[in-house]
Amino acid sequence: MPVNGLGAYDDSNVFAKILRGAIPCRKVFENEWVLAFHDINPQAPVHVLVIPKGKYVSLADFTAAASEAEIAGFFRAVGALANELGLEAAGYRVLANMGPDAGQEVPHFHVHLFAGHNLGPMLTRR
Repeated sequence: MPVNGLGAYDDSNVFAKILRGAIPCRKVFENEWVLAFHDINPQAPVHVLVIPKGKYVSLADFTAAASEAEIAGFFRAVGALANELGLEAAGYRVLANMGPDAGQEVPHFHVHLFAGHNLGPMLTRR
């Protein structure tokens, strides 16, 4: 059982299907550790998803179970991708939702890269 409180990895999730090639994506970047692609429902002019190729449900699962090479490869790819997309100068947001209260929709660890205009405050007060 993964160390995440979210349950076991589900091979039928949409990102697993994208990784298997069963569902197409608009690929931005790929290496041995990650696949990055445009979100099908973008929330900003630039909205790219970066997913590890391993079967991880959450950040807790990823950091507990992935190898050092996978972890380093993932986070280096996120940084390199932001640089390659030219996001450094104006700025960008990296967001990872974990679990239902945070709005995680796909049970495969991933981060969102948002950019392209002023993104405003991170959270609104309630």
